[in-house]
Amino acid sequence: MEKYINQRNPILPLKYHILDSEAHVMPDGRLYIYGSYDAREDVYCSDAYYVVSTPDMKEWTIHDVSLKGGEIPWFNDPNAPKYPGIDWSHPTPFIRKMLAEAAAGGKDMKAEFEKEEEKEKPPLLFAPDCIEKDGTYYLYFCMQDDSEGVAVSDRPQGPFKNPVQLPCGGIDPAVFMDDDGQVYYYWGQLFSHGVRLNPDMMSFDRDEIVDDLVTEEKHYFYEGSSMRKIGDTYYYVYADMERGKPTSLGYATGPSPLGPFTYRGIIIDNDGCDPESWNNHGSIECVNGQWYVFYHRCSRGSQQHRRLCIEPISIEPDGSIKEVVMTSQGLGAPFAPGETIMGYQACGLTGGIYIGTDPNYQEKLTHIMDGDTAVFRYVKSENGWNEVRLFVSGRGMIQIWLGEKLVGTIDACEENDPGFRELTGRIMAPAGEYELKLVFSQPENLEVVSVTLL
Repeated sequence: MEKYINQRNPILPLKYHILDSEAHVMPDGRLYIYGSYDAREDVYCSDAYYVVSTPDMKEWTIHDVSLKGGEIPWFNDPNAPKYPGIDWSHPTPFIRKMLAEAAAGGKDMKAEFEKEEEKEKPPLLFAPDCIEKDGTYYLYFCMQDDSEGVAVSDRPQGPFKNPVQLPCGGIDPAVFMDDDGQVYYYWGQLFSHGVRLNPDMMSFDRDEIVDDLVTEEKHYFYEGSSMRKIGDTYYYVYADMERGKPTSLGYATGPSPLGPFTYRGIIIDNDGCDPESWNNHGSIECVNGQWYVFYHRCSRGSQQHRRLCIEPISIEPDGSIKEVVMTSQGLGAPFAPGETIMGYQACGLTGGIYIGTDPNYQEKLTHIMDGDTAVFRYVKSENGWNEVRLFVSGRGMIQIWLGEKLVGTIDACEENDPGFRELTGRIMAPAGEYELKLVFSQPENLEVVSVTLL
């Protein structure tokens, strides 16, 4: 178990790549976050879950491992029942596009996919969800072989034991309890499914499954189901394909837990957090009267190494959720004069630049090319801005923008020190709150660890 105090994005220590965040305020009053865990370079997720909790949205506890994939008895068991994942007889526009692109290249995507499915796989755990009923906590999970299951604990952080396989297949389970105590279960990719759970919380009648609750065709649904209720309206939150790839969290609303659902729009889009940004998955939750969106951003020029981020959101009088942008400040106030902003806190990157590792300085902005930009939201001063300090290595020109105004330029020449060093320069900007943007030109092995405005 590890404790950490922070309100900036990313929320957790950099070594914890927790994603697919389902956030729930549990009966003890703490907020608990259930997600999968990136730990490999070659695949999504890993064979372990870590639960995160907080009493105040400031102090975070990363609990010990709550479930291991190797503890699931049916995984890779040839005699265990398996249920279908992708329905190739019902291809969505996205699948049809992928099939066509593969065929144009002389490949049979379906055959290659099925051949890959026949291989023995490591017991990777994908996105989970959790709910409490009568003092017992039920963790619903899915695995790389398209199986889904549930394990139990008497504590919200686990460990979760005695796993039972559910009679369905696919990914990204979600669970929701309505005001009358009835519990519903959701899952699916590209088209979703929902059903009432039996009182045992571990079974349901397959004949009662409602298919196509939300779909790619009508709702831009990709994966990552999450259900909430606000007033009398049910909010189905999920990875949204409206902008061409599932980097957004979108939502649809309906009059009942099983729909019908009407598409309403996008809550947040993580496109631009990394050159390889591909997916998003998260949830919304109300904590002490304030609603938040929980999502992830990737790093290191890859689709992996995703991290928990949080933004406040508002529910409008008409029930809509206004789209919010990614920020560096996260749950806190804008960065103040003299407060160091780390390069890894950048919330918008364009070009080839990405957040990479460094053995001495945690992480840094690296792979910087001519014309690349890095954005940090937001900075605020009551007295105006006069100076910038950058901790960098390499060479290049760095423009400092506050909002739409260029306020200064730093010439990062190596001089006699090829390593990391602090550079200072004058800037001029009036008091106010701004988006900070760094624009790079003529870079030669240029890397940025931090920036400070005064």
